[in-house]
Amino acid sequence: MGIGSPVPYEEMKQRTKADEKSLKNGINFAFGGTGVFTTIFILPNMTTQIDFFQELIEENVYTKHDLNSSIALVSLAGNDYTTYMAHNGTQQGLPAFTKSVIKQLSVDLMRIHDLGVRNIGVTAMEPLGCLPTSTAFSSYKKCNQTDNTATKFHNHILQQAVQKLRNQNKDSNIVILDLYSAFMSVLKEQKNHPGTRKFVHPLRPCCLGVSEEYSCGSVSNTGAKKYVVCDNPKLSFFWDHVHPSHQGWHAIYSALGPCLYQLY
Repeated sequence: MGIGSPVPYEEMKQRTKADEKSLKNGINFAFGGTGVFTTIFILPNMTTQIDFFQELIEENVYTKHDLNSSIALVSLAGNDYTTYMAHNGTQQGLPAFTKSVIKQLSVDLMRIHDLGVRNIGVTAMEPLGCLPTSTAFSSYKKCNQTDNTATKFHNHILQQAVQKLRNQNKDSNIVILDLYSAFMSVLKEQKNHPGTRKFVHPLRPCCLGVSEEYSCGSVSNTGAKKYVVCDNPKLSFFWDHVHPSHQGWHAIYSALGPCLYQLY
């Protein structure tokens, strides 16, 4: 988009007024591992993150003109579902839970709109069944179709909700950033044309724990590394068990192009 990375909210709070020029690229209110509801990670959920945003508006950090010419990126990556399953959620109850997630997400999107932001990009869910957490069962050779079916349902309900918001708010420009299609486009391109992106074993992460009880970045009580990193991360689509690598994100970004242009 031609701008620098937005400053993290937690970092911004430590800055002085002399540093306000650094806010021209925006603020990142996200906290890793969070969702629309409270997750297994005890951190500010999306509602609280928007509270932080509203406080800055009330403090006149951003003007109405700033907001009207800004873009809000709203990312829902799947942590609500991780928490649902961790709390003994069932596949049978998943559709109802999905609807509750999208209902709350709609409330959050509407609130951002009402605060003055008219251009909003919201991510569709990436194919959860193709993340290494799901492909490990097949030795990272194929996606889990059950998880992908659940993801498609989430994205279908999201599409309906966003269309409803558009119909109710003609002055808004709410765009779904289709991560599902972008991920699948890159993975299918690799499968059909192995040399195109040069991702070796695209479903296998570059960074892995040395055994099941460890993950990327794990260390022992003595500080010994309990993970291994592949020889060339540039050849990996995924960095760890859930996150794409730098090269992976570059490929996804390229596939997202048409969606991004709708935000301008």
